[in-house]
Amino acid sequence: MEFLLIIIVALLLIIAVVVVFNFLGSRKAKRAETDALKQRAYGPKDPFSTADDDAVRGDPRQLKPGDLVELRGETFAVRGTLRLSQSGFEWTENFLDTGTGRKAWLSVEDDPDLEVVLWHELTGVTLTPGPDALELDGRRYHSDEAGSAEFSSTGTTGLNQRGSMRYHDYEAGDERLSFEDFGSGWESARGEVLARSEYRIYPTDPAPGT
Repeated sequence: MEFLLIIIVALLLIIAVVVVFNFLGSRKAKRAETDALKQRAYGPKDPFSTADDDAVRGDPRQLKPGDLVELRGETFAVRGTLRLSQSGFEWTENFLDTGTGRKAWLSVEDDPDLEVVLWHELTGVTLTPGPDALELDGRRYHSDEAGSAEFSSTGTTGLNQRGSMRYHDYEAGDERLSFEDFGSGWESARGEVLARSEYRIYPTDPAPGT
């Protein structure tokens, strides 16, 4: 009888220990959840972050061949993507095609804010980069930055899979003028910065295993 009493007391002690540990673990988990909510609500964050817009309208930084982009009501397919890097800084240029003859390029960079620019290639332009300012069609563009970068190419871009290039960019307000040389001389394009409301991205499903 005394042995049975000892067993019962031991079982009660074990149950009490388990209950205490479960209580402490539950309280710790609730505290961690509360701290996480406070951090999310009151923690430091970028007030100009585009995360909310990206969740609704798609993240242009993740564009890849096969994705669809709606620009001002017109749908383009991404045929190819260039990923460029210079001293740790990276940006992308995406070749777009409607399939009905309309083609364009879309560049995406964070510097530090997200900037998405719609580009159209220029033909018959005799301007060459170098001066501090250039005039085109009555608009005066001022030199912004110049340099060289390494690139990798996926999909259809008309370029090798890897290589180097040089560039010289000009700007006038929200308009852009760019010169790029991928080894066969300067090519020029004129661009305009897009507002977040002017484009929407429809990504394709990732390939199995990626």
